[in-house]
Amino acid sequence: MRSVAHISDLHFGRVDRKVLRGLREELASTRPDLIVVSGDLTQRARVHEFQAAREFLDSLPGPQIVVPGNHDLSPLYSFARWRTPLARYLRYITADLQPFYADEEMAAIGINTARATTFKGGRINRQQVIRACERLSGAAPQATRIIVTHHPFDLPLNGEGAIVGRARMAMAGFALCRVDLFLSGHLHVSHTGPTATRYQISGYSALIVEAGTAVSTRVRGEFNSWNLLHIEPGGVVIRRFTWDGGQARFGVTQTDSYRGGPDGWVLGGTTAPVPQRRIAT
Repeated sequence: MRSVAHISDLHFGRVDRKVLRGLREELASTRPDLIVVSGDLTQRARVHEFQAAREFLDSLPGPQIVVPGNHDLSPLYSFARWRTPLARYLRYITADLQPFYADEEMAAIGINTARATTFKGGRINRQQVIRACERLSGAAPQATRIIVTHHPFDLPLNGEGAIVGRARMAMAGFALCRVDLFLSGHLHVSHTGPTATRYQISGYSALIVEAGTAVSTRVRGEFNSWNLLHIEPGGVVIRRFTWDGGQARFGVTQTDSYRGGPDGWVLGGTTAPVPQRRIAT
């Protein structure tokens, strides 16, 4: 069995320091096999924000897959936006825009969906899909295959927001190389569901897992949260950790269990979420 901590939308520059300490403590205690950070490490892509993000990443255990988000691009109306949109991200976070991790039980690859030509939307292109599938094709046959992006491939139940551009093209390609899990953020709302609901590709259904904002004050209808995935051949359990202000710690508020079937993942059981109040910001 492998464990993957999925955190997203840190937004250094708009961070709640108590929540940040709580997240660091939980990750140190949990010690996952892999930490995934699905974008928006900063609020305004400023140097001190990237430095704070870098310090935080350095304090975490284990290997990491990190991808940029739209907030990590140079400011919209700056000259750098068009010449070197990810210069500070590449300098302070990582120069690898398609980071890869693999062992005998899982293989994960990150894809950059942030684009200088858009305000907050994202996009994926055919070459990125091809390169990702080439890397994943070398994974162990039994390994769970994971794609990490900032922009999501599906929407939560309220339907707000937009999916990544060219999602249908990408999903058709990923079906051919048997991607099992898609981890993303961007919407600041937790969501888990099968790809078949939106894409309806014959004989294929992967699992989409979206994380809320882990530590920022920019919440949208739910407390700060992150996901911990327990992965084994033919099964995955997703535990949502949500910030409890009264206890000043993260606690599990929902657990979803999925089992692999002939056409992909199917829900095996859910522990109902604890009711959450909206936090005014």
